[in-house]
Amino acid sequence: MPFESEIIPLQAVNDAVTKAHGIRLFVLRTDLNHPDFSGNKLFKLKYNLLEAQKLGKKTLLTFGGAFSNHIAASAAAGKKYGFKTIGIIRGEEYPELNPTLQFAKRCRMRLHYVSRSLYRNKTELYEYVEQQFSAENYYLIPEGGSNEFGVTGCKEITEHINMDFDYVCTPCGTGATMAGIVMSLKQNQNAVGFQILKAKGYIQKEVSQWINKFGESSAADLDDSEMFSPAGNWNINENYHFGGYAKVNKELAVFIKQFELENNIPLDFIYTGKMMFGIYDLIGKGFFKKGRTIIAIHTGGLQGNSGFSFRSLIHE
Repeated sequence: MPFESEIIPLQAVNDAVTKAHGIRLFVLRTDLNHPDFSGNKLFKLKYNLLEAQKLGKKTLLTFGGAFSNHIAASAAAGKKYGFKTIGIIRGEEYPELNPTLQFAKRCRMRLHYVSRSLYRNKTELYEYVEQQFSAENYYLIPEGGSNEFGVTGCKEITEHINMDFDYVCTPCGTGATMAGIVMSLKQNQNAVGFQILKAKGYIQKEVSQWINKFGESSAADLDDSEMFSPAGNWNINENYHFGGYAKVNKELAVFIKQFELENNIPLDFIYTGKMMFGIYDLIGKGFFKKGRTIIAIHTGGLQGNSGFSFRSLIHE
């Protein structure tokens, strides 16, 4: 299965904020690595699809909300590589499909809706799925592609950073991408994850569990008082979720629009917009010292912006 390994652009950001604070900021544009399953989704799906192929599975079954980037990416990847796909969708079915689910349907994904209460109980959900779809002989990919194969794929993200850096930053929804990045760090490199949902300690716990499961430790020490505790050379920042998953306010929307105008880099409202807001706020507060180089991972997810317009959550 020939997953593309094209060169991912590393785009420099040179604006008033970075210049004033002496910061070198670059954006790894993984959002450009594929037209339909871009960003961290390509890395998360890579080894899952290879494993499904190895096991002789013909159907991929996975989970997500109605506006899920993972659902859209899984549908597209399944179509490209010859898998049938089933999407277990959280919540009720509406008469009019939103843009994400329209796209999934065009990719021939079969959509199956379950109640939010059932979706929350993963043990009962997986039992229900097995009862409903056992005849499909499916390969199960968890929500967000966050399993050992997804984490393994995400360890390859930093291979596309062809320069020295002090910090790599990524938005965090499940912790799998952050875990892969942390386990790929070299000495004196540090990672900051920006949690995009309101759940105290959740991503910190998830990343720690993945690192322990892989039997790897991030033992590199920082040189100064920025020492991250207790995780060593990585940190999860929970201050920029804006109220929770998919929560957006005017301040964030204005920032995203201004950033795009100044730097010609589109951001999404759920993930990369919150991360970049956090990076700029931390630059202003002096967290990143003068002369440091920061790599921000653009994890894709731009398809989700159409969902905000669909739900009329963002007003011009």
